[in-house]
Amino acid sequence: MEATIDSTIEQGKKSYDKVLDHLKDELQKIRAGKASPVMLKGLVVDYYGTPTQLTQVANVTTPDARTLSIAPWEKSMLSPIEQSIFAANLGLTPMNDGEQIRISIPPLTEERRKDLAKQCKSLGEDAKISVRTARHKMIDFIKKEVKDGYPEDAGKKKESEVEQMVKDITKRIEDFLAAKEKEIMTV
Repeated sequence: MEATIDSTIEQGKKSYDKVLDHLKDELQKIRAGKASPVMLKGLVVDYYGTPTQLTQVANVTTPDARTLSIAPWEKSMLSPIEQSIFAANLGLTPMNDGEQIRISIPPLTEERRKDLAKQCKSLGEDAKISVRTARHKMIDFIKKEVKDGYPEDAGKKKESEVEQMVKDITKRIEDFLAAKEKEIMTV
């Protein structure tokens, strides 16, 4: 029985790691007034009829803090890349110079910064909900095992272990959010 409880807790730890990784990815996509290739992560381009990740058809760089540069491997891909940027509705305007595409990142207004901070908090709350859901499943499983004959004091110890994990992961989520909010609000 203890092995099944330990494996359930281990699965919970893995789900917490996935929640953190997902939160990091989502927070990286939120632009804080600085250009970053991550802003275009997940952008799909029509590559000869096949949906393909932008990073597989072009090189994305940041020549300076406010500019993204996209250099496609083939010049014929300039137009499809440009179209996919418009279609993604990222609030960015690509400029095609015939060789590469440049995207100038406009400075954020105070209102936009506050909106982005709210968006971060919403993502953080979603992550916390996922953590609480996983916690609830683990606690229920432990209680079921105690009902089926697992020692009660050992069950309480496992429950407190789960609660400590939840506190730790929640603290890490809060730290990520605080760092991202500081980055967004810094002019």
